[in-house]
Formats: sequence, structure tokens, C-alpha cells
Amino acid sequence: MRDDCTGMSKKGRLIKKNAVLDNLLERYPLLCECRDSIENAYLKLEQVYRDGGRLYIAGNGGSAADSGHIAGELVKSFMINRPVDDRTIIEYEKRFGTDGRNLGENLQGGLPAMPLSALTTVITAVTNDMDGQYIFSQSLNAFAGKGDAFLGLSTSGNSPDIINAFMVATVKKMIRIGLTGKQICKMDSLCDVVIHVPETETYKVQELHMPVYHALCAMLELRFFSSEQEK
Repeated sequence: MRDDCTGMSKKGRLIKKNAVLDNLLERYPLLCECRDSIENAYLKLEQVYRDGGRLYIAGNGGSAADSGHIAGELVKSFMINRPVDDRTIIEYEKRFGTDGRNLGENLQGGLPAMPLSALTTVITAVTNDMDGQYIFSQSLNAFAGKGDAFLGLSTSGNSPDIINAFMVATVKKMIRIGLTGKQICKMDSLCDVVIHVPETETYKVQELHMPVYHALCAMLELRFFSSEQEK
């Protein structure tokens, strides 16, 4: 792999989780140009979770499925075990006996992530009573606050419902991360970080989105659930 892909980022900070990033770029050399934006997105999300914030995710069509996929990797174990601590297990056992202990031993550590695209009742209510372009902005307005993050997926970077959500996230002083294709788009002026994967056709953009968000989820999991990682 080329040195320009594996070296220090422009910010000059080499994080321990770079093994995940290096592996990603080895398997998907096209994403080499995205290294800095992927790392910056990770650092933003790490800060949000370290400070007790939550992640909200949204997209349309295939990107709606991706938003649920991302939440699934964060809310429960993804690549490594995430047992809850012994004190928590003891507390469950103290309150609920054997059933509580069984529960505690099967629970996994999780990072709070909500896929707004999965809120069918809210989406249909907003579409019926308001307008479809406000389906995600209304949810963010109700749920989110300062210190939380919004990750918006749009292959064009211009989807009206995603752009409106980014505007709400801006007013609420949330961290804003966009995942899109290579073109200049409306996301660029509304996000703290935009990851532009180097494709323009919808299906090709989506094919590159998955390894990017898998890498982000893997790095976050290592940061918060691996005893070998510096906290």
C-alpha cells in the first residue's frame, strides 16, 4: 500500500484504530482519498459518545437500509465481544435472581444509535400531515439535542429530507456527518465532515458506503469495548 495512504493524517494524529483504516484501504484502494475524512468522522463520533451523546442516522431507499445496518453494528456486538461489567450482572441478579443473572450475562454493551429511516409511524404521519421532505427533520427536532450527532446518507448529497435534517442539526448544535458520492453537493456547506466516496452512479456509491461505515463502526467498537485500547 502506498505511503500516502498509510501515513499520518493531515491533522497529524495517528490513532491506534488505524489498523482498521489501513485494512479498509488495502481492500478498497479507491477509498484512499477518503482517509482523512473517514478519520475525522471517527474522531467526531468518538467525542460524541465519550460525552454521552447519541447518534441519529437517516437515508432514503438503499441508504435507509444502510442507516439501520449502521445502528445494528453499534447497538450490539459487531466484531468483538461486549459483555456488560460484573457489577451490572450482580445488580440484575440481586434484583431478579437467576433470571436477572441470565439476563445480565447475555446483555451486550451498546452505543446509542437510532435509524430515523426505520420510524415508519413517524414517517407516514409526517408525510400525511406535513410534507415528505420533513420526515427526518421533524424526528430530529423531537429527539435530538446539543452534543448528539446526525449522520446523513445521500448518494447525491442533495436529498431534500436529508438536507432539511442537516439544517435542524445545525440549529441544535449537533455534530453533522455526511456520506455521499464524489460530486460537490448541498451537504458540503452543512456538515462538519463529508465523506465523498469516489463514485457518482447510485449503486456504485452505495457499494463504497458499506465498507466505510463498517470501518467507522469497527473503530468505535475498539475504542469503547476493547480493553486493549486506550480510553
